[in-house]
Amino acid sequence: MPKQNIVIIGASGGLGSAFVELFAADSDNIVHAFSRSEIKSKLVNVYYGHLDYADEESIKKAAEQSAKEGSLDCVIVATGLLHDSDLMPEKSLRDLNSDNFQRSFFVNTIGPALVAKYFLPQLHSKQRAVFAALSARVGSIGDNRLGGWYAYRASKAALNMLIKTASIEVAWRKKQAIVVGLHPGTVDTHLSQPFQQRVASNKLFNTDYSARQLLAVIKGLNIEDSGKIFAWDGKEVPC
Repeated sequence: MPKQNIVIIGASGGLGSAFVELFAADSDNIVHAFSRSEIKSKLVNVYYGHLDYADEESIKKAAEQSAKEGSLDCVIVATGLLHDSDLMPEKSLRDLNSDNFQRSFFVNTIGPALVAKYFLPQLHSKQRAVFAALSARVGSIGDNRLGGWYAYRASKAALNMLIKTASIEVAWRKKQAIVVGLHPGTVDTHLSQPFQQRVASNKLFNTDYSARQLLAVIKGLNIEDSGKIFAWDGKEVPC
C-alpha cells in the first residue's frame, strides 16, 4: 500500500498535536505538521513547518512543501479561536464588539479559506482524498437553541458555508475528493477550559480520544458526504 501524504494545520494546538502523533505512529504515513508557533517537542519522522494565517505567502509555501512528496491524501485544519485574554463569547447583543467579530472570522473562517485556496489543488486528482476543517456544533443554524456566542457561532457557520461551496468546486476536477467539517465535541484543551465546569465528565474528551474518533469518521467518509459537517460520533450536524 502506498504511503499516505498527510498535512496537519495547527499542529501546536491540543487536537492538532494529537492528530500529528496519531498519524506519525503509522510508518506508512508521510506527515507534515504546520503551525504559527514553533513546536519544541518534535517527532523524528514528521516534517515541521511554519504557517501563519496573517502571512498568505507562508500558506502557499507550506502547500508547495507538502506536495513535494506527492499529491495529498488528507489535510486537517485543526485551528480555532473561541476566547483569549481580550475576547470571550458574547452572552447578549449588548456584548457585541466589531474587533472580536473580526478576530473570530479571521481565525475561524478566513484562515481556513486561505488554506483551502492553496491546499485543495494539491489533493489527489484520481483517488480518494480528504480535506477536513474543525468546525463546531454551535455553528449550526438549525441546531441553535440557546443563542449567545454571536461571533463564534457566526464564524463557524460561515466556515460551514465555505466547506459546502469548496466541495462543489473541487468536485469539478477531483471526482474522489471529500471536503468536510468536523465537530470534535468538547475537548480538554485551552479553547474549552473556561467552560468545562458546565460539561458532564463523560462528555469532556481528552485530545487523543477526540482525534481517534474523528479519524474514524474521516476513514468512513464517501463522496456523498462531501460538503457536510460531522460530529465525533459520526452523526451529521445540520447546517
